[in-house]
Amino acid sequence: MMLKRARIINLNEIELYFGGADFANLVGFNSPRHELEALHSVLRLIDCSISNGKVKNKNSLQEIRNATVNMIDELGHKYGEETKVVQDSSCEKEECLLQWGKSNGLHTKLEIAYVEGAGRGAIAKEDLKIGDIALEVPVSLVISENLVFETGMFPILEKIEGISSETMLLLWSMKEKHNSDSNFKLYFDTLPAVFNTGLSFGVNAIMALDGTILLEEIVQAKEHLRNQYEQLFPVLYENYPDVFPPELYTWEQFLWACELWYSNSMKIMFSDGKLRTCLIPVAGFLNHSTCPHITHYGKVDPLTDSVKFPLSRPCNAGEQCFLTYGNFSSSHLLTFYGFLPRQKNPYDVILLDIDIAQDEDCEDAGRMSDSHMVRGTWFSRNNGIFNYGLAPPLLDHFRRPRGPISRTKTHDSLEIEVEILNDLRSTFEDMMESLGGEELDDRDSCSWDVKLAMDFKDLQRRIVSSIITSCDAGCKLLEYELSRCSE
Repeated sequence: MMLKRARIINLNEIELYFGGADFANLVGFNSPRHELEALHSVLRLIDCSISNGKVKNKNSLQEIRNATVNMIDELGHKYGEETKVVQDSSCEKEECLLQWGKSNGLHTKLEIAYVEGAGRGAIAKEDLKIGDIALEVPVSLVISENLVFETGMFPILEKIEGISSETMLLLWSMKEKHNSDSNFKLYFDTLPAVFNTGLSFGVNAIMALDGTILLEEIVQAKEHLRNQYEQLFPVLYENYPDVFPPELYTWEQFLWACELWYSNSMKIMFSDGKLRTCLIPVAGFLNHSTCPHITHYGKVDPLTDSVKFPLSRPCNAGEQCFLTYGNFSSSHLLTFYGFLPRQKNPYDVILLDIDIAQDEDCEDAGRMSDSHMVRGTWFSRNNGIFNYGLAPPLLDHFRRPRGPISRTKTHDSLEIEVEILNDLRSTFEDMMESLGGEELDDRDSCSWDVKLAMDFKDLQRRIVSSIITSCDAGCKLLEYELSRCSE
């Protein structure tokens, strides 16, 4: 019962939407990360009860605590990702960065290595248990807006109406990475010359995304960044060439800085209560997982004046230590981080803006729009009549114009359900057609961006196909029930 309540407390908007009013769905398993959050809510409650010293059944609570820790461990074993370190890859620059960090107060139980299929990653040097601090970075090593305030560019930038601290940091980074005397030179030396995110997709990759939701996302993001750049340049380097040298502030350099901050920055709550966007050396090597080891981070510890990364589940020696970048869809992760999750992502939703007439009996009826979502129906535990593995709010949206919502197996209500599923199937068959057939090209010979685009398109096809399949299965169930009504 404690776990069921903890699951409800930790539900987010997407999980609530797909759970609907079905209590069994709300209290059941939703995703590895959600389950991890729920188990830690239980753990915190138990620890608080034990530490207050007033409980009489301390041994019983300790047994419950041990059981909870075991459940967290089992979750990690079930959903953890295998780590294969590439032995012949050099991490000399990364090691120099670690040594620089340690000499300036950084503490870590991680080392940096190249991981097969993931690039660089943070590997546990020893067995780590729940609560262990995998990484601790002093605030003095954190790159935040305060660094910009100390430079000669700040008096210029603060006069620009509406400019954000994040934009200031972009401009600072573009220049600082070329500064041989920078305190963060070793950090900038470890950064790639090119960030392979969706923002760097070439024409062929963009064309390969035709028919997907990702195409519009990338185009809009690039247009936004281009407009932002053109508002700043060439005005800044024409008026202040000493502060903003033209050769350092090209569009290519601006895009590089944007990709750096999108893919590596973290939101940190400082001791003054202000939330700042920051770069944290070494922490950027921690990769994302749908079942992370680290879930709670992002706040400066006022006692140590440092940012700590404690473990939410155990991490064995030699295993890659993951954190969570957030509840992001694969389209977001590809656009701004440059990868697709290895495991099924419960936040891979397709948004639907559906217009319906407010009064369908009136020729001049106004129209209203309602936002809904679908995702792969493999996440659903309820595929029966009136559910079909689809989101309850979406189905109710289509039921409402057809009269009072009824979930009784009468002939009329079942006929309405058939109509709804046929309408949905038709919509997603059109969507599948727009995605086209699967490419038969050899992906190993494709460029990195085309391969990622094709992988994403395959993901979209699987989601849409699962919805069509669920609609078909639902129609068969309904036909069977209708035949029984006619007997």
